[in-house]
Amino acid sequence: METNRTNKEQLVKGIKTMGISLVLMFLGPTLFYVGFSNSEKPLYIPILIVAFIASMLAIFFAFKGLKTIMDSMFKNS
Repeated sequence: METNRTNKEQLVKGIKTMGISLVLMFLGPTLFYVGFSNSEKPLYIPILIVAFIASMLAIFFAFKGLKTIMDSMFKNS
């Protein structure tokens, strides 16, 4: 009888993805703060757009990383 083992390469890939998500989780709100505190500057709108994109990517990479980590532990292949 063969036991299921964690796919270590896939686990490392998931942890790297979660690291990217962690960086974006701090970058997005920081850019929002910078954008809203400088509303009279000409780069107000572009900074808010970049902050929104960074925040959405943080959510995407978090879900993708969690799925990759779960697949590495519980997938039967």
